[in-house]
Amino acid sequence: MGCCTGRCSLICLCALQLISALERQIFDFLGFQWAPILGNFLHIIVVILGLFGTIQYRPRYIMVYAVWTALWVTWNVFIICFYLEVGGLSKDTDLMTFNISVHRSWWREHGPGCVRRVLPPSAHGMTDDYTYVSVTGCVVDFQYLEVIHSAVQILLSLVGFVYACYVISISMEEEDTYSFDLQVCKHLFIQMLQITE
Repeated sequence: MGCCTGRCSLICLCALQLISALERQIFDFLGFQWAPILGNFLHIIVVILGLFGTIQYRPRYIMVYAVWTALWVTWNVFIICFYLEVGGLSKDTDLMTFNISVHRSWWREHGPGCVRRVLPPSAHGMTDDYTYVSVTGCVVDFQYLEVIHSAVQILLSLVGFVYACYVISISMEEEDTYSFDLQVCKHLFIQMLQITE
């Protein structure tokens, strides 16, 4: 078996997805983004299941992984629409935190090149609000960083879906061949018994 088989490629792809999801999980935890944290957690579990299924030749586990990748693409398309404010969605809502807190994306204040300044509370007449934080000089706005993260997840998931389908089809062909070989052996065994009688 060569190193560039579909199975080997799917194993490498699952490893990349795990690394990417763990990185995303860390930054979502830093920003208290509870909806993405929950989604990333489920994604990590299913990718591990797909990895296990690929290593152990278990096509049903790979099928679960393939179905999940389609759902994961849908979730990440929603994330992109959310941060680009498509279809009435607004990145300034508390949707990603389940309306529990006023936290936003960690990248909002800590993006590349961002300079963060805390303004005095008396300037706005309110207390304990994120509006006191002034962020300037960002090389890339936080919503585009979130969109890039989601686009990478979509790309990995689409390639993973294709490889998962390929590995499942190869596994099914091998099972069909194995089943056919068993039927032939059974038929030959029955004929040998009839000859010896």
